[in-house]
Amino acid sequence: MTQRWVLGADACPAGWIGIAWSGDEVHAVVKPSISDLVALAETLGDLEAIAIDIPIGLPDRHQRQADVRARKEAGPRRASVFTTPVRKALEADDYQHALRINRELTRSGISRQAFNLGKRIMEVDSWLPAAHHRVVEAHPELSFAKMAGAPLTDAKSTWAGAVRRRQLLLAAGIELSGDLNLTGRKAGVDDVLDAAAVAWTAARVARGTATCLPNPPERFSDGIDAAIWT
Repeated sequence: MTQRWVLGADACPAGWIGIAWSGDEVHAVVKPSISDLVALAETLGDLEAIAIDIPIGLPDRHQRQADVRARKEAGPRRASVFTTPVRKALEADDYQHALRINRELTRSGISRQAFNLGKRIMEVDSWLPAAHHRVVEAHPELSFAKMAGAPLTDAKSTWAGAVRRRQLLLAAGIELSGDLNLTGRKAGVDDVLDAAAVAWTAARVARGTATCLPNPPERFSDGIDAAIWT
């Protein structure tokens, strides 16, 4: 019988890192593109769901409710939830141009972090129509908050924050032990933890127990459900 898996994906310096989880086994996969990452994960067995820590469903003129509500849910970690730029801003060639477009259309600016992630956001946006699996957007801080029953207080970049997140993942059945075959890979501790957290959400999506913000999801001109799942 073919083993069933879920995949959590996060952008990293090498491109993308994924944590594939079967409920019993954990595999880390790294590839330069999201399509290659998913293709590699597919070699493990049947993929039931994929959760990606990247905005899915891009606004045209207004802030996404997914971002607004996620910031409230994140509590002390609200700064980790950035405002998704409008599609036209993401298509701009430089940050200043993107900032001007976003202000004209939404009356609010965008962070450099959000703009710098634009390439990854548009990569997923282009790949999504060809995806053969259920694909949702997730945010690791919301996933960890759901595991813990409350938002975490320590940042993932701190020792206490990293230890707490590993403990939550282990309690949920995701054991991140050994080097995960990541020796020499450009994947930080935070990248691995985030990918594992959204893999946990992907499993909830596959089981039909996940919830989303907002509910129901918004839809913009791209026709894609825009919501963050946990």
